[in-house]
Amino acid sequence: MKVELPELTFEQNALEPFISEKTVQFHFGKHHKAYVDNTIKLTAGTDLEGKSLEEIILATTGNDEKTGLFNNAAQVWNHSFYWSCVKPNGGGEPTGKVAELINSSFGNYENFVGQFSNAGMTQFGSGWAWLVLKEDNSLEIMKTPNADTPVAHNLKPILTVDVWEHAYYLDYQNRRADYLKTFLESLVNWEFVNSQIG
Repeated sequence: MKVELPELTFEQNALEPFISEKTVQFHFGKHHKAYVDNTIKLTAGTDLEGKSLEEIILATTGNDEKTGLFNNAAQVWNHSFYWSCVKPNGGGEPTGKVAELINSSFGNYENFVGQFSNAGMTQFGSGWAWLVLKEDNSLEIMKTPNADTPVAHNLKPILTVDVWEHAYYLDYQNRRADYLKTFLESLVNWEFVNSQIG
């Protein structure tokens, strides 16, 4: 993934009424863009200039002197991935390979919903909930704080939900549970998720 602000695959008002145009404008146009700008600035003139986000993340993970760069680069990656995980008229039960893996990994879709929502709810403060594909072709739910990402742990994410307040507060205030319910029922781009499964 390049260090750039990607083009959204939908208009900024297309997720309404579930996520408002104002939220997308701030989330994508301000927060996400700032992470991109900061990453470009922090890599300028260094051996990481021009590297992919994955390369920057792996080169700075656990390096206290590079925390600022890690945080910004990881947030660019996380956000670019998040925008691919949502779409207008999305959500509901998946079909295809991800549906089979959800059933084999969690028993059924309802169990997955409960565990994924719980990960999002119990991530204290800012962070992310993830669905990751393991080497044995099973799925696992995890959560990461702040800018941390499965990429830094050599794991393959196939779905994420952003639980930083900037992702939902204008629309849901402190009702994170309602945001997570809406995400799963009306926003998930399961076609993208399926495309991430090799």
